[in-house]
Amino acid sequence: MNELPIVVTCTDRKTSPPEPGLRVRELPATDIRQRAAEWARRLHAAPGRRTALGELYQGDQWRRAAALTKAASGAGFTPRLYVASAGLGLQQVSSLAPSYAATFMPRHADSVASSSAQAVQWWDQLQRMEASRHLPQIAATAGQALVVLSETYAQAMHNDLVALAATGADVVLIGGASDVDGIVRMPANAALRQALGGTLTSLNVRMAASWLEHCTPGHLITPTAKERWSTWASQVARTERYVRQPMSDQAVIAFIREMKDRYPDYSRTRLLRLLRDKGMACEQKRFADLYTSTIGPR
Repeated sequence: MNELPIVVTCTDRKTSPPEPGLRVRELPATDIRQRAAEWARRLHAAPGRRTALGELYQGDQWRRAAALTKAASGAGFTPRLYVASAGLGLQQVSSLAPSYAATFMPRHADSVASSSAQAVQWWDQLQRMEASRHLPQIAATAGQALVVLSETYAQAMHNDLVALAATGADVVLIGGASDVDGIVRMPANAALRQALGGTLTSLNVRMAASWLEHCTPGHLITPTAKERWSTWASQVARTERYVRQPMSDQAVIAFIREMKDRYPDYSRTRLLRLLRDKGMACEQKRFADLYTSTIGPR
């Protein structure tokens, strides 16, 4: 069958607002273990609608992540898509869950941790939930895995990645935070964005799709595939230079108000990224100060 587990990260963009009580900001200010236990209790008791994860998440990053299954099928694999979530742990894309708000992104109102060490603790607690899947076991059963993680998720899942490497399975990590012995890693490379298209947000999943296109059919890792990938990447890499238009304080404030009205759940960091994606310039600290004076410290 040549099963290939594919692990991608979730997105904070969802098709419905979080259920009452399922925003991390609403948890009591206790230690990580107690907060995680309370979070698990709330997830289990949530009375609202439960949606398949494949339908709960939305946005360009998620569409590209879901499309990896087609790329894997075209490369001779039988794909199985899993989602790594700061609120749910590791789940199959067909799993049902209520809408929620949880992230590993630092300084976000719904961040589950204030440091990478706390993020590791939170993830380890999530993995104790009955419904959560375990990456090393999944990869060991299939003999291989394609893992696509941002830096923050890779830091939180560090123990899983070390255990994954120890299984001896063929594993390719796209993105991540650091190299892990026993895992073939392709760090996120912004110089490939022009060749792959899309935004930097979806760069990792686009790189993963390209890796699958360069694979020897039915084989995730071969010397030939590595050589093909390296040759292609060196030929198409282009360093990008951004020339953005400066904005007045009044223009930045107007942008913040408009976007907050349109996207009330967007974090300050995400709004700044959105502003820069539109070709506008604002230094991070200045934007933070204007955001706080306009919206408040949340």
